[in-house]
Amino acid sequence: MTSTLLLAAMAGCSDGESRSVPKLPERLCWGVFADDEITPLMRTGTKAKVWDEPFALDEGLDSVTCILYVDGVERMLVDATRYDFEGEVDWSPWDKAKPQPIDVGERGIIWPNGAGTHIVCEASKSPSEPGKYIEMHLSVDGSPDEKKLRAALPGLLQQLVTFAKNELNCP
Repeated sequence: MTSTLLLAAMAGCSDGESRSVPKLPERLCWGVFADDEITPLMRTGTKAKVWDEPFALDEGLDSVTCILYVDGVERMLVDATRYDFEGEVDWSPWDKAKPQPIDVGERGIIWPNGAGTHIVCEASKSPSEPGKYIEMHLSVDGSPDEKKLRAALPGLLQQLVTFAKNELNCP
């Protein structure tokens, strides 16, 4: 009886279909990333859903987020936050991940499953006068190929930086 159940279970798993990454939107996260850039970094699943809010850091919002869910689990997070002073950009929460510097934006860093940086849209003219600094990071959880992910992160972060500069009219 046990072997019959085991064979039936195995037969159900080998119906000729291999699991794959669910179909992603052609462009995601404010149109920054193409599906063919993100798909190789994702785990398999049956359903993908993207949640993002308008990229409107100049319209009273100080933070915007985009999340890609696969089968209801957060797999990619992209975030941008506006700060008034450059000293408010704080990467210490990633210290445990032992980040390494990368040449993207101002003081870019990369850690095993993510990367971050910031840009200066408008520098403070004095220590008490606010400027406009945009901190950005992205992370991918559960990627099946850590080397591919780590190789892709700087380029993806650079795309986000370029998008933010254009969208926010930064130099």
